[in-house]
Amino acid sequence: MDVTLHLAQDPQADALLGRSALAALVGMLLDQQIPMEWAFKGPATIAARLGTDDLDAHEIAAYDPDAFAELLARKPAVHRYPGSMAGRIQQLCRYLAEHYDGDAEAVWRDVTDGRELLRRLEDLPGFGKQKAQIFLALLGKQLGVRPTGWREAAGAYGEPRSFRSVADITGPESLAKVRAHKQEMKAAAKAAKAAKKP
Repeated sequence: MDVTLHLAQDPQADALLGRSALAALVGMLLDQQIPMEWAFKGPATIAARLGTDDLDAHEIAAYDPDAFAELLARKPAVHRYPGSMAGRIQQLCRYLAEHYDGDAEAVWRDVTDGRELLRRLEDLPGFGKQKAQIFLALLGKQLGVRPTGWREAAGAYGEPRSFRSVADITGPESLAKVRAHKQEMKAAAKAAKAAKKP
């Protein structure tokens, strides 16, 4: 993996995401209940606090859970919920260590079918169907991982220039479009909920 991503909108953090499969997965895992850029900056912050220039699944899996939670909680915190996210990251790293010998890129390296890749992503701790589809779309659109049927497996996120998720963020302009789409979806959900009330 060696591509230029613009998810964190921070050159150093984005460089790590573009060269490290584990960093990209951790960023995706962190991408909930906080701004996208904050989530995708997280892997670089964690690496810096570990005193390294990349993340290592074996090292994180074996890290003392309390010490790892404290590492994420240090100001500025890596996430709004540093304790629970520290646990989730360690769970993900344990799974990768157990099933892929700690090699995050092995999750998609030899996959030839989009549905199989989606299944592998859904098997990762902390990755539900939506998160798995968004990451699959990111792999296809920006990281050149395009097994047969990848767009179909990614659902609406796989559509070209759909601006629904991080998969379509290539700079500040597309970030604004994705953010606008998310706000529209939230407003629609809120309206639907209000309409159901008697």
